Amino acid sequence: METKPTEISSSKMFGGFNKRFKHFSPTLGCSMTFHIFFPPSPSPSHKFPVLYWLSGLTCTDENFIIKSGAQRAASADGVALVAPDTSPRGLNVEGEADSWDFGVGAGFYLNATQEKWKNWCMYDYVVKELPKLLSENFSQLDTSKASISGHSMGGHGALTIYLKNLNKYKSVSAFAPIANPINCPWGQKAFTNYLGSNKAEWEEYDATSLISKYKNVSATILIDQGEDDNFVQEQLLPHKFEEACRSANVPLLLRLQPGYDHSYFFISTFIDDHIRHHAQALNL
Repeated sequence: METKPTEISSSKMFGGFNKRFKHFSPTLGCSMTFHIFFPPSPSPSHKFPVLYWLSGLTCTDENFIIKSGAQRAASADGVALVAPDTSPRGLNVEGEADSWDFGVGAGFYLNATQEKWKNWCMYDYVVKELPKLLSENFSQLDTSKASISGHSMGGHGALTIYLKNLNKYKSVSAFAPIANPINCPWGQKAFTNYLGSNKAEWEEYDATSLISKYKNVSATILIDQGEDDNFVQEQLLPHKFEEACRSANVPLLLRLQPGYDHSYFFISTFIDDHIRHHAQALNL
């Protein structure tokens, strides 16, 4: 099993390169792919800080790289982009592909505790395995300087991972995150199956619940939310997170964007602001 990443594609963009890699993940028990965008390098010894992007339901490591246009700002600001996949694949667990909002493409960036889904440990993959893999195999990356962002399910992942690892990430941002999953149908379905019926365990993966525990946030949390997003009232619940931040005195910039939906058209419109937000926190 090849744990060392193998390059499977490379495309030049804005002077840098989108590169896709494949490796065997001991954490997940299967082969995984991920993308890195390397900005143009000013010198052979230069090391780039890293912005991790976590994608949403049904996505792979490709959606953000192909659709967001983030490479333009990342190239200008000298930030490497790292986009992992959204779940284990190819394990053939019974029912893993029965619905679009659970199983394959729907890892929810947690560590499952239920035996059937024990390989669904995207939290450990993103927080532990991937950074170690990057630092050991890519000398042009400085993984000690890292920030995290994401969309929808990935926005949930970015917020919860950031809050629980404030020493590992300089900043966080999100587009239309599932901000209070314990109180929405997507989250309740995923958490019941992955984590069982213990609601206290659910709260460990809920940004709105976590904010009161992990208040020592230095950089402002940036969230963009489209006002014409069909999921905002039932699934995303940004105002619950806003209330929790206010109560905990945590700096949040929640921008409601009139007319925008849940898609990559929305993400690509505002991604430059997010790259800049992280570049500032990464001291660029």
